[in-house]
Amino acid sequence: MVNLLDLVRRQEVPGPWKEGENIPWNRPDFSERMLAEHLSQAHDLASRRSATIEKHVAWIHEELLAAHPTRILDLACGPGLYSSRLARLGHECLGIDFGPASIAHATDCARKEDLNCRYLCEDIRKADYGCDFGLAMLIFGEFNIFSPAEAEAILRKAHGALAEDGLLLLEPSTADAHRKEGRTWYSAKSGLFSDRPHLCLEETHSDAASRTVTTRFYIVDASSGNVTRHALTNQIYTDREYEGLLVRCGFADIRFFPSLAGADAEATGDFIAIVARKPA
Repeated sequence: MVNLLDLVRRQEVPGPWKEGENIPWNRPDFSERMLAEHLSQAHDLASRRSATIEKHVAWIHEELLAAHPTRILDLACGPGLYSSRLARLGHECLGIDFGPASIAHATDCARKEDLNCRYLCEDIRKADYGCDFGLAMLIFGEFNIFSPAEAEAILRKAHGALAEDGLLLLEPSTADAHRKEGRTWYSAKSGLFSDRPHLCLEETHSDAASRTVTTRFYIVDASSGNVTRHALTNQIYTDREYEGLLVRCGFADIRFFPSLAGADAEATGDFIAIVARKPA
């Protein structure tokens, strides 16, 4: 918690990940609000709308997996919007996410429909993934929020969790997704960062040396004037850097796609899809 004077006196340019560990993903109240954003059909901010997810799941099932049931590891799975659909198509899924409300929702859906899904509320940097998966996936730009060392460690763990000839599906952010820089603000009666009326002051800074983009969120409570600070850093990679990182982590046969809808789909501009194989 900071105050308005602390905000005025802040360090002008944030260091990458110096303030980027304090998005409260696992705090119960934040997690409940995030779940509402995941499930919303009004926007694609936290998760995609159902129609888009259905297209992605069809491509994953029919094209990547040739409609053969397999074991799927869904990292940063949110409320299981992909896992549940894949399980309905005959796959066995393990989802891991840091948000307790999302995991509770996914678990409840799996129980009600008797889906072959299991969910863990854990940090994917620390969780035990298990082994013998036919597909491991980390989508919707989640890969980029980790520092390079953490990202490489996650890829190595995913490699270890795959069976021979198993596939990795990454959907990282493009450089264009993080071009914006500057300041903006909005007011809300309630929102992702607070149930109470508040102002959100947002500022985004790029660091050319580290090729990162860090966004700060200052949430000013309308009644008390108290300020809560959050921050998030994204790492930018080129296609060649993605490929080199995957090779270094033991993957082969690396393929790039314009989106999770496959080679013939129109590029979205914000994300690409990368598929890599764990060699036998």
